[in-house]
Amino acid sequence: MPRTVKDYCANLYTDTYTSEYDRLATQAIASSRTGRLSEAKQTEIETAAQKEAIKRTLIGGLDKFPEQATDIWRVVYGSHVRRKSGIDDTETIKHVISAHQSWIKSSGHAFEEAIKQLGMEALGEHGIEIILQRDLSSLITSSALDNKERDMDWLRHQTSSDVFDLYALVNRDGKRQCFGCIQSKTSIRDRVTRDREPSLLAMEEFFWSVAITLDGDFLRLQKFSHMVNGGSADYRDNGWHAMYAFSEIESNDRIYQTDLELTNFKEHAVKAADYWLTQRQWFDHKWKA
Repeated sequence: MPRTVKDYCANLYTDTYTSEYDRLATQAIASSRTGRLSEAKQTEIETAAQKEAIKRTLIGGLDKFPEQATDIWRVVYGSHVRRKSGIDDTETIKHVISAHQSWIKSSGHAFEEAIKQLGMEALGEHGIEIILQRDLSSLITSSALDNKERDMDWLRHQTSSDVFDLYALVNRDGKRQCFGCIQSKTSIRDRVTRDREPSLLAMEEFFWSVAITLDGDFLRLQKFSHMVNGGSADYRDNGWHAMYAFSEIESNDRIYQTDLELTNFKEHAVKAADYWLTQRQWFDHKWKA
């Protein structure tokens, strides 16, 4: 791994975590009656700071080293674990386990928020929003979506099952409608079988269904490419409308290497939104941007 990748990402993670923790702690102390932070508040601030550090380092790393997504993620993981477990005594193993559990929780959420941020930057001018699951839940609760009731029932079920991480909304005549479901995973090698079935069901309901992953190396394997593209005895039909990976892979049918600007994802989202609005009755699993 080029040392510049390691140095850049490790320093960015540490600097971001420190500055974000200090900023949030200063705000909390200023608003506290005691002028001190409770243990619960410290934990809350640490969680928020490490999530921001993971997100910002991922985006910064991809911007500077766009062809080294896997290396970037490895460095961010190492930086996170070292910060959480940096003790050289008999408690080290316990702290490493705690650090790994912390990483799993924070990294997944950070990656979702990174995709939301990149998606909004790419698609905002097209009247398309990329939102988190909790954002969709809030819109449903406040009756701020203009989907038909059948859609609403289905979407309520999705938000209660944690199947999709993000959703795509389109603004038509000042009204917001959800037209797409997005799974975002740092690596879905171990989850692709589980996540494929919900995607098939989303396409049966005439929603755009796609996945975004950081590490797409597993897509080089025939089994996994068939799970996405279909065309085999075990996976006759495609499992998603498209799958996008940041790591360096060769685009193959519905599998695409994407970039920090989400160039092909953006192009496909615009086409999907237009088709969904005008010809939704034909928007089944066969649709392809």
